[in-house]
Amino acid sequence: MLMWIPLLPLIGFLVNGSWYAFVQCRPGAKKAGATVPGLIATAAIFGAFIVSLKTFLELRAMPEGARVVEQFLFHWITVGSFNIDMTLRVDVLSTLFTLVITGVGTLIHIYSIGYMGHDATPGKFFSYLNLFCFAMLMLVMGSSLPILFLGWEGVGVCSYLLIGYWYTDDEKASAGKKAFIVNRIGDLGFLLGMFMIYTFFGSLDLAEITTKLGDASFAQALPEAVVTGIVLLLFVGCTGKSAQIPLYVWLPDAMAGPTPVSALIHAATMVTSGIYLLARLNPLVSMSHTGMMVIAIVGGLTAFFAASIAFAQNDIKKVLAYSTVSQLGYMFLAVGVGATTAGVLHVITHAFFKALMFLGAGSVIHGMHEEQDMMKMGGLRTKMPVTFFTFLLGWLAIMGIFPFSGFWSKDEILWNAFANPHGSKILWALGLATAAMTAFYMTRLMALTFWGKPRFDEKKLGAHHGHDHHDDHGHGHGHDDHGHGHAAGVHESPPAMTIPLIILGVLSVVGGVIGLPTHWIDHWLSPIVPLHDPETFTAGHTAEYVLMVVSVLVASGSAFYAYRVYKNIKGVDPLQAAFKSLHKTLENKWYVDELYEKSFVRTIFKFSLFLWKGFDVAVIDRLVLGFGTFSQWSGRAARVVQTGSIQAYALLLMFGLIITLGYIVYGLV
Repeated sequence: MLMWIPLLPLIGFLVNGSWYAFVQCRPGAKKAGATVPGLIATAAIFGAFIVSLKTFLELRAMPEGARVVEQFLFHWITVGSFNIDMTLRVDVLSTLFTLVITGVGTLIHIYSIGYMGHDATPGKFFSYLNLFCFAMLMLVMGSSLPILFLGWEGVGVCSYLLIGYWYTDDEKASAGKKAFIVNRIGDLGFLLGMFMIYTFFGSLDLAEITTKLGDASFAQALPEAVVTGIVLLLFVGCTGKSAQIPLYVWLPDAMAGPTPVSALIHAATMVTSGIYLLARLNPLVSMSHTGMMVIAIVGGLTAFFAASIAFAQNDIKKVLAYSTVSQLGYMFLAVGVGATTAGVLHVITHAFFKALMFLGAGSVIHGMHEEQDMMKMGGLRTKMPVTFFTFLLGWLAIMGIFPFSGFWSKDEILWNAFANPHGSKILWALGLATAAMTAFYMTRLMALTFWGKPRFDEKKLGAHHGHDHHDDHGHGHGHDDHGHGHAAGVHESPPAMTIPLIILGVLSVVGGVIGLPTHWIDHWLSPIVPLHDPETFTAGHTAEYVLMVVSVLVASGSAFYAYRVYKNIKGVDPLQAAFKSLHKTLENKWYVDELYEKSFVRTIFKFSLFLWKGFDVAVIDRLVLGFGTFSQWSGRAARVVQTGSIQAYALLLMFGLIITLGYIVYGLV
């Protein structure tokens, strides 16, 4: 049964892709709705969820320490003594990821049926969604690093296709290319790390690597510099896929894609790849103190840095994008301070509340007829009650308010940053400050979007775009990027969009139960991430409870202050008026994109021009054209003797024969 988990989404991709390629692309083909391709894609991913759930239950029934299910498919790569089999393997770690990918993925697929209702090419869109899920499932189910890397590159390609889905728009096409190129930079680090692993381990099979690390004599023989080098190279790959400093710049631009794509990439799939990789190789990562310190510092700084940018963003999806970067930083902070289990727990809880908020943002954009500027919203709590209430649950969860899901994972990360031997008080303070900032900018989002009085003319919303609007993406639709035509005025989203919101809202409330003080997830993941010895912590349980209360109070106080500032604003952002220079810097994202443009993009562009004119044109072209010129010259020279006269040809043959005989005679003498 194991192969059906990735195979079902692949079948969905082939069915919808074939229907799009051979039916919908034909000249004069009737425009199709999203219902049929959406149901096919949803059935495929839901079937994968059922098999994933069955596999999880089978693992639970197995003895602790032996919870592994494996299926050999075929021989994949054979080069001399190097062999890689296409084998799927699910254990205590990968089963959690398969459940999240297929479970949250199913809800996003259902939501997409309503969201993409009038899209011009729904077969293509849903085929891409299924292919994305297939690649992510291969990533977490692969038994070796090459299979993991196959899925790793697969989600990169799919992100390019989905972010730039409306490719006729330059902004969206550029965002897709940016994601693809930035991820290739990180992937180079991953490849080099893989090469080093094979050089020193002699294998790329994940189980063999773990087994060798369990051998004390082998582990002690590994040079510390080698282990640190491998960990840091793999982490470079993680900074690309999971959007950490310095390669985070692609993820906010990924908002150019349809909102379900944002939810799929930012919540349940692609961006969690880096956390999975480090958790999978936890025995190796934990051997490098330097590597863990770098991961923790980069994660903490990314969390703080991205949160500061979110303060000044007015696009509702951009706020959530930088929030995602910040929360991913939290996850890497957890891995770096030795709390990998807490990082995995945060992956799960974050998938629930962040998918909820992205889909909620899509519902708001849908109801507001394509408007994404929060300064032009307000008062939507009464006009979109389901969206408001579910978004409220996600807001409480991301702030880490007890007893919502985000509380359990955030508290565990902060506690380990404070008391774990690998942590430090500075990292804890950085995490606490980020939690306060998160509460502030998310409350700002809530206030600007749902509370206060409306800052828009409801009568002009629908009429502004016109029912017959056709955008340059080729989508014949009404008023928004997903193609829903509606009458003027704000409206609640259809059930296909609100039902997933309700389910994710419930999960945002109860999803953290696996992180309760019984520490179920700690014991579940103990074969991969050994349990911590409480005696090694620098503080006791009393301090843990005190810090827990402190984090909740800090988040609550920050949220209350943001509510007071933004609940009744009318026009200009109060912080913008008070801190013009700082606000402009944050609004422009610390000018990092401009810095990269000047330092790298333009430099590479100028260097490319130099290579083109100075080498390609001046050397390569001249060399190639020179051969052609020589061929033409020699042909013209040879043509002189080609007179068509038989007597002339016979004379030339005689001269050739005399020269040849003379050469032979000269050699004999």
